[in-house]
Amino acid sequence: MPDKSQLFWLFFRFSGRVNRAAYLLGFLFMLVVMSFPLYQFMRVHPESGAAQLWSMLFGLTFLVFLWAHIAFSVKRLHDFDKPGLFAVALFIPVVSIFAFIALCFFPGTPGPNQFGNHTNAPQ
Repeated sequence: MPDKSQLFWLFFRFSGRVNRAAYLLGFLFMLVVMSFPLYQFMRVHPESGAAQLWSMLFGLTFLVFLWAHIAFSVKRLHDFDKPGLFAVALFIPVVSIFAFIALCFFPGTPGPNQFGNHTNAPQ
C-alpha cells in the first residue's frame, strides 16, 4: 500500500512520470468518485436542501479532480518526454478525445528521460 505522500504526488503534483496503466486507472478512479455525488443529486428533489448539498459536493469534487486530471496528464506527457504545457490539448474540443486516447494507449519513452529515471515516481 502506497503511503500518503505517494498518493498526494500521484494526484496533485506535476513532477515525474506515470505510465499508461496508472494514467487510465487514475482517470477511472476519478470518474467513479465524481459520479457518486452526481448520482445522489439526481436522486433527490431539485428544490431540497439535499440537492444543494450534493450539488456543492459535486462542484468541489469536480474542481479537485480537474486539478488531479491535469497533474496526471502532465506526468503522462513527461513519460513521452514532452513538456506538460501540451496538456492544454485536453481542453480543446475534439482534439481532447484524440489526446486522451493517445495518453491512455501509446507507450511512453522507454528508460530515463529529462523528467525522471523511471515511471510512476516523482522526479
